[in-house]
Amino acid sequence: MIEICSVGGYNEVGKNCTAIKVDDEVVICDLGLHLENYTKYTGDEDVVKINPKELIRVGAVPDVTKIKDWQKKVVAIVPTHAHLDHIGAIPYLGNYFDAPIICTPFSAAVLRAILGDEKISLRNKIIELKAGSSFRVSKNIVIEFVNSTHSTPQTVMAVIHTKYGKIIYANDFKLDLFPTLGEKPDFKRLKQLGRKGVLALIVDSTYAPSPIKMPSESVAREMLKDVLLGTDAKGKAIIVTTFSSHIARIKSIVELGRRLNRKVMFLGRSLSKYTSAAESVGIVKFSKQVEIIKYSSKIKRALNKVNREGREKYLLVVTGHQGEPKSTLRKIARGEFNFKIGKEDHIIFSCKTIPSPTNIRNRKELEEQLHELGVRMFMDIHVSGHAGREDIRDLIKMTNPKHIIPAHGELKMTSALQDLALEMGYKNMNVHLMQDLDRIKID
Repeated sequence: MIEICSVGGYNEVGKNCTAIKVDDEVVICDLGLHLENYTKYTGDEDVVKINPKELIRVGAVPDVTKIKDWQKKVVAIVPTHAHLDHIGAIPYLGNYFDAPIICTPFSAAVLRAILGDEKISLRNKIIELKAGSSFRVSKNIVIEFVNSTHSTPQTVMAVIHTKYGKIIYANDFKLDLFPTLGEKPDFKRLKQLGRKGVLALIVDSTYAPSPIKMPSESVAREMLKDVLLGTDAKGKAIIVTTFSSHIARIKSIVELGRRLNRKVMFLGRSLSKYTSAAESVGIVKFSKQVEIIKYSSKIKRALNKVNREGREKYLLVVTGHQGEPKSTLRKIARGEFNFKIGKEDHIIFSCKTIPSPTNIRNRKELEEQLHELGVRMFMDIHVSGHAGREDIRDLIKMTNPKHIIPAHGELKMTSALQDLALEMGYKNMNVHLMQDLDRIKID
């Protein structure tokens, strides 16, 4: 018998965690932070030492105490990629379970970096598994990783093979035919799984209400190219901010910066963390092309050097795309580094504002500060890493699951995916609209 518990990420975007019970064994897919609640509680976007019970109380991590009856049955923790809303609760909650963490090499490198930075110790063994590979966690359960695309490297769909059938956990994903880093999704394997029969598909709902095929990351690269190479910035500062985990985007920024004959500099802790992790597993080689500055004291010295040599000789990639108060961009805007930006300097936001109250407020404050300084702002130079409604339709067609479980979203998102499944001919009894901490049995 298979039972599924929607531990987190089914009422909101974030705090992702799904527990899949196969007879008397449990696989946990993802163990992530709710970044809005986490940031409110800690006052910082980075992982710090805090009592896990407090994080559960404020809704910053999944409430794993609600599956206490399954705690000793957990045989594997399987984060599908390195975003903090999927992997960020592991440092706090991993020791709650006597089970290995199975993830891709990049996710493992990011996790180890977080643990090292914060001096957190986990008992859990970290097992690295590449896309296209499988790992037997017990006599009755095999975990397979199928290559996917998303806005961070080595994102996979996890397939849980059981005697009752296969469960595909696709949370997050994008069907990018023209990725700028890594391979395109493994459509061949997904179709093979579909032909052999998939019992259930647990699937990302974030953009299910949007009737689009999500544009490729190559489109975002062209948008950046158009702004960076097509706009006169002679004698002006160029500052770009984006998601630190978006290594493909950062790679494009570096390459375009070099075409401008500007030296590229990374400024900020999270940029250092993610790019160093990517380099450690051979995804990129930024350290040979880029000056990477991690801490504020060294950032101040680096910006003094930029002032001396001339800002027109540099392209700065900085943290702060959501306007975080402690980020590098926010500090630059406040004048904390003695690096003045002003009239006609270029600030490029290669991102979208994540629509939480805190982010909306922080971005508004940052944009007002920048506007007062007279800079040129280029907004939304970005495409999402999430599947649009038509991508989700294609995934359902390829995998042909018996059951569909919409995940990763608020009710309006999961309901839109339910509507899509019904539109495609599924019956209500086979499309399961779940809320956090619901449990269902499927066969």
